[in-house]
Amino acid sequence: MTTMTEASVREFKMPDVGEGLTEAEILKWYVQPGDTVTDGQVVCEVETAKAAVELPIPYDGVVRALHFPEGTTVDVGTSIIAVAVEGAAAPEAPAEPARAVPAQPKEEAKPEGRQPVLVGYGVATSSTKRRPRKGPEVTVPAAAQAVQSELNGHGAVADKVRPLAKPPVRKLAKDLGVDLAAITPSGPDGVITREDVHAAATPRTAEPAAPAPTAPVAAPAPVASYDIARETRIPVKGVRKATAQAMVGSAFTAPHVTEFVTVDVTRTMKLVEELKHDKEMQGLRVNPLLLIAKALLVAIKRNPDVNASWDEAGQEIVRKHYVNLGIAAATPRGLIVPNIKDAHDKTLPQLAEALGELVTTAREGKTSPAAMQGGTVTITNVGVFGVDTGTPILNPGESAILAVGAIKLQPWVHKGKVKPRQVTTLALSFDHRLVDGELGSKVLADVAAVLEQPKRLITWA
Repeated sequence: MTTMTEASVREFKMPDVGEGLTEAEILKWYVQPGDTVTDGQVVCEVETAKAAVELPIPYDGVVRALHFPEGTTVDVGTSIIAVAVEGAAAPEAPAEPARAVPAQPKEEAKPEGRQPVLVGYGVATSSTKRRPRKGPEVTVPAAAQAVQSELNGHGAVADKVRPLAKPPVRKLAKDLGVDLAAITPSGPDGVITREDVHAAATPRTAEPAAPAPTAPVAAPAPVASYDIARETRIPVKGVRKATAQAMVGSAFTAPHVTEFVTVDVTRTMKLVEELKHDKEMQGLRVNPLLLIAKALLVAIKRNPDVNASWDEAGQEIVRKHYVNLGIAAATPRGLIVPNIKDAHDKTLPQLAEALGELVTTAREGKTSPAAMQGGTVTITNVGVFGVDTGTPILNPGESAILAVGAIKLQPWVHKGKVKPRQVTTLALSFDHRLVDGELGSKVLADVAAVLEQPKRLITWA
């Protein structure tokens, strides 16, 4: 009978789910200590700044411990669950020498070691190899420098050693104006933690107030207190935090310009009803958004320069020869913008199918991070809330976003007479660094023209 040892307990770390994310919140555990797990079994659900993702375990074993409770935000590379794996240590090396080495948990000495991406990462642990340490025995200072070398992306340690800290901690220190080199680290292997940064920032902010004789006047005690019965405080994290950061970055990076047009969409609404009974569209989601999306794709085809992005580092305009059409979706976790890849190549039935899948997946909270990356232009349908229109903020990295207002029956001059017509207002925001007023106006005018006379889809598409 095999006896479990320390060497046979594997630590499953918060994996890198792709797209450069650095942390995730544990939403739900599906296993408890003592449970048996198998390779590929989902053990927990986590929420990143992009979406909720289920994490499968990459080996068989018995759960020894869950290191964090539900609701905890954990950095990528941090161990979240310990699993006892029968005979896991046997193939690695002779048992006694391996256990005699003090620095046995090599991978744990690398807090930034990246796990395989979720898709297809159920591989043997031995296939994920780390860069070997230099020298047979590594002292604590040498180990710290080796970790620092990897964290900073250098193959060798520089003469001037950079402090050890994960990217989120470095950003926190930069925001608080704290010099990492002046901090005494409290983390394992000399890694600076968030608490270290906050501790270093506290005296820095308190020093100006200390010599002031009128300290009681500046004490902002009431700010920290609030009426619990009349107020609710909600931590900003996950999708909401990512959305806030992205919108602030977009609003203060790209110079926004918004143009508006009010258009008679009566013929488009009639076409929607006709398509619902078309044999090729049976079983597909057919609504005004489908034709609006097609109208925008036609407008981009006629004005391809609008489909671009601004490369600040290279000081270049990057024109895209494809359209990944983003659709802003309101979900219980907040606003997300998944996109339809290569929407420009899709027929109307294919576009309808893609829209249906996108909306269903978003509502179920199962949109993958990859589905929200690489968008080029976006549509936001504020009309579903009864709103006439708005001034939408660009999705970061994109050139334009089209807001669609509510479609209402209004008096409209049609063929020289005032008649009740289906009318809506469109708003197009664009990045004025790469889209000038003429180009933006042409795009918006083309969208309006197609919606007013949808027969143009035949000749323009």
